[in-house]
Amino acid sequence: MTLKKINTVLTAAFILFILWFGTDFILNPETTAQGFGLPNPPSGDGGGFLIVKGIRDVVLALVLAILLVTGHRRALAWVLLVEATAAYGDMTTVFAHDGSAATALGIHGLTATAMAVNGLLMMRETRQGAASAPATPAPQPA
Repeated sequence: MTLKKINTVLTAAFILFILWFGTDFILNPETTAQGFGLPNPPSGDGGGFLIVKGIRDVVLALVLAILLVTGHRRALAWVLLVEATAAYGDMTTVFAHDGSAATALGIHGLTATAMAVNGLLMMRETRQGAASAPATPAPQPA
């Protein structure tokens, strides 16, 4: 399997996972919040923040999907690296609020690291593609 195929499969898996998780936060915020890793989910008006998190996740997934579908692989690599910081932020939030260390590391930390590795692999893929592309001279004015 080529590096491009591996990157495409990994990215598609991230898109589906993030889209599913975000949609679940929007539709079922109370039940989904338990899996986030915080000891006490927000109550009362605080529950709206769970929906905000879901919307954030859906948007993150859609940005990745658009870049994947349109073939902008170098930009996709950069966005994967940047979006990994959201998952690292979620991990930090769980730790900062005395949440489950297993969830912080096992879900958020692992997801963030896998996204970053996927982004770095895609950077390598696009760098190799650029290096092996035939050099074409720039058109000269007539």
